Amino acid sequence: MTAADLATPDLADPQTFLDVDLTELWRTLRAERPVHWNEPRGDQPGFWVVSRYADCVSAYKDNKRLTSERGNVLTTLLQGNDSASGKMLAVTDGARHRAVRNLMLKSFSPRLLEAVAEQVRKRTRALLEAVIARGECDFATDVADHIPINTIGDLMDVPTADRARLVDWNNRTLSRVSSEDSQMDEWLARNEILLYFSDLAEQRRRNPGDDVLSALANGLIDGAPLAEDEVVFNSYSLILGADESSRMSSIGAILALAQHPEQWRRLKSGEVGVDTATEEVLRWTTPAMHFGRRAVEDVELGGRTIRADDVVTMWNSSANFDEEVFPDPTRFDLARTPNRHIAFGFGPHFCLGAFLGRAHVGAVLEGLRDLVSEIRVPGPGTRLYSNFVYGYSSLPVRLVPERA
Repeated sequence: MTAADLATPDLADPQTFLDVDLTELWRTLRAERPVHWNEPRGDQPGFWVVSRYADCVSAYKDNKRLTSERGNVLTTLLQGNDSASGKMLAVTDGARHRAVRNLMLKSFSPRLLEAVAEQVRKRTRALLEAVIARGECDFATDVADHIPINTIGDLMDVPTADRARLVDWNNRTLSRVSSEDSQMDEWLARNEILLYFSDLAEQRRRNPGDDVLSALANGLIDGAPLAEDEVVFNSYSLILGADESSRMSSIGAILALAQHPEQWRRLKSGEVGVDTATEEVLRWTTPAMHFGRRAVEDVELGGRTIRADDVVTMWNSSANFDEEVFPDPTRFDLARTPNRHIAFGFGPHFCLGAFLGRAHVGAVLEGLRDLVSEIRVPGPGTRLYSNFVYGYSSLPVRLVPERA
């Protein structure tokens, strides 16, 4: 692929991420056109594609000239606006962003999170023991789907009986299983989640607890409570962010370990620690492929002029393989250090659930190391149909138990 070919792949089209050699695409863009203009297609406007690590970090940090408040992913940015603008943390900037983030952080204290991490380890170990005993499993639906939703469910005190429904709705929002699924399905699923949390927030106003949803429903900023839609949108954001990326990283970890047996051996032997291995899994999988902004004034970036009102997308899935930052980036190396990946974004909008994401992936790696002798992937998985989330909705796996 050369620079001349770059007008062809449309990075707004989910099919591109199933059909194109992404490693080669990103390598070419970084080398030849690091700030690339994705041409308009039909009614779809054009947008900027930022592929180098340094340029992505620069854009993430510039939240004054590049705003999140008109959307932070292509799906909403190309529609012109986000209905949650100014109401959901991810699409709010400035003082309001800081105030709401600080309110939510009160429910993410180190003491509480350590207790949550211990629950994650216990729950993950039990899930792995169950599928090892059965033999072959679908790692996505039998293991990964059950870990993050139960963690954030505990933090938000979501009734256990409702959590499977939330996973199903979540699957249909920013990623689809195939091109057969319609945008109407996405819209309906998103509304189901919003209605669900509207009802649950009302219950928490009547009977508050120590959970993060109670903090949102009953919290005050400058002496005033949050509006109903702020409570609901931020609850939706927590479920979406905490669930999707952790699941995809865990599924990707299994696949990567099966495909790189020497790295599996290093983890098994203790040559590589779980914490270091976790960071490489997060870099390698990078489930949130991009985040986006809209320019509020002209901005120079990577030698190009971004005009006011242009859409700018920062591609984590390219930046995390930038040769300038990660030596031999296409090598899966569980001992990689330093590992300054941006799988959780960067700057003021750095993911609130990063600790939990690391806890989920670490618990999976620890459980595999302790309980499994061999990982076999007998058939191809099913990739998500998405221009935002990279990962698998299904992955057949056989986990051979460690001898007693």
